[in-house]
Order: sequence, then structure tokens, then C-alpha cells
Amino acid sequence: MDPTTPDEASPALRTPRDLGGTGILVQPVALDASAFGWASGIDATERVLDVFVGAGGNLVSTADQNAGGRSEIMIGSWLRAHDRGSIVLSTMVGKHPDASGLSARSILRAVESSLERLGTDYIDILGFDGDEPGRAIDDALEAADRLIREGKVRQLAAYGFTSSRVDEVALRSVEAGYPDFGGLFVDYSLMERKAYERDLQTIATRRGRMAVACLPLANGYLTGRFRTRDRVPDGVLYEGAFHHIGRHGSRVLDALDAVAKEAGTTPACVALAWVLVKPGIAAAVVRVRNEEDLDGYLRAADVRLTRQQLALLDRVSAS
Repeated sequence: MDPTTPDEASPALRTPRDLGGTGILVQPVALDASAFGWASGIDATERVLDVFVGAGGNLVSTADQNAGGRSEIMIGSWLRAHDRGSIVLSTMVGKHPDASGLSARSILRAVESSLERLGTDYIDILGFDGDEPGRAIDDALEAADRLIREGKVRQLAAYGFTSSRVDEVALRSVEAGYPDFGGLFVDYSLMERKAYERDLQTIATRRGRMAVACLPLANGYLTGRFRTRDRVPDGVLYEGAFHHIGRHGSRVLDALDAVAKEAGTTPACVALAWVLVKPGIAAAVVRVRNEEDLDGYLRAADVRLTRQQLALLDRVSAS
């Protein structure tokens, strides 16, 4: 059989996905707004958001700590002139210096501040940014329950939690009626597979709970633009790409180049398409500097990889 025939290829990726049975539908390519406010000014931010929504995207993800809160301010400024109901807005709390940690007091304070910066009455997905293993989770869940009952938060998600901790929250949800995590945010890419695949993937697929992949392009390394250390630009946006330069990273880029040539697309789109067909992944959030980067990444939703191409990428990225 021809390896490029549809029944041998990955499915089309433009179908909206339910985030863990929560009823919140997200498009598979989402927008990481963490660069807004420091790497992207207000004009560039508004152009990126316009392109993203115009292309049918709906999940915009940030955190209260990003650019000291300026990311949320910029999103809020843009949102005032747009339909709030068409956007799935996600923000994380727990790392802002004015409301750090996951005590009930910190969570409530952080959410009120985020709502003010975002200029909205509610947050669709509230992420707990980083677990505190020594702290009982009930305090945080009590605060989340209050926020959900008040209509200020729709669903709860976790970032930086182990599967055992997520299971603990699920158990307390049953025992005490606390809200459960409706979704997971995970660092996942061809260069960073272990944490998700060895621990959280089972949780993400169990009972339909889904994960959102953060840094799916490995801090820009999988775009193929940064193959040597002298090619990686200065700045926090790409500094993580340094960690992937080497023999293993080169093998992955060579495979991406080959598959991209066969598929008539870019290495970045292939890398995103690979993430999006993995079990338990609802969406991949892409971090961009400008609308040109975003326009290229959005095309990943049209890429269909063959089984042979997926197998190649699985093999060279395994470590």
C-alpha cells in the first residue's frame, strides 16, 4: 500500500477537542502568550492575536507571572474590542511574586489580580503553576471550589504535578467534593518526552482527561533555525534551545528535515503535528514573536504524517 494514503496517515488535526471531558472545546494549535509584554510589544501582540483568532484559534494561554503581569494586561487590552465568548482563556497562578505559592490566600489574591489585568469576569482554565509536595492540597482546592462557585473560574488544571499528585486530587474530589483537574499542562516535544510519556500520559488518557503540550518546539530548537550555538540569539525566548544542540538534537533535526521535505512543509509544522497525534494531547501551545511565525505554525493543523514518518520521528527522538 502507498504509505501516503489516508488510512496510513495521521488524522487531520483541525477538529476541536474537548479538554478532558470538561465541555471546553479547544483548537489543537493554541497560542502561548508568555512572550507578550517583553519579547512582543503591544502592536505585535495585537497583530498576533488577530491572526490567531482569524485563523480559527481559540485557546490563549499565559500565566500571571509572565512579564510581571504585562502579558495579561496586553491580552486584556486586546480582548476589550473582541468577543470574549470566542476565546478560551487560560492563566496559571502560583509564581507571581505578589501572590506566590498555592495557599488559599495566594490563589484568591492571584485570581482577582489576573481578572483585573485581563479585564474579564472569568477565567476559562485556571492552572496551578507548580506543585508544593509538602503542602496539603485541600487548601488550594478549597480556594478553587470557591472561585468556581462564584463563576470566576470554569475549570482547574495542573502544571508541574506528578501523576501520583494528580491522583490524590482526583481522590479528594470524590471524597470531599472538591474540583478535580480537568486538564494537564505538560512540557512535551520531540526533545522532551520522558516526563510526559513515563508518568503523565496514562493520567491524560484515563477517563478522557487531556493534556496541553507546552514548549512543543523545544524553545525554538525544532524550527531548525538554531543548529549551532552561534546561531541561537540572545534572550530568554530561545535560551532553552542551547540544551538541545548536540548529536541527539542533530539526528532529530535531520529526521524533521527529511519528513518536512516529503510532506511539503516545514520542520516546525512536522514537530507540532507529531505532538498533536500523541495519546492524551488536546493541544500544543506555540510561543511566537510575531504574526509571521504564528502563520507558519498554524499550518501544522493541516499536516498528515504517515505511519512510517511517525515511526522515524519516534525512533530518532527516543533517548
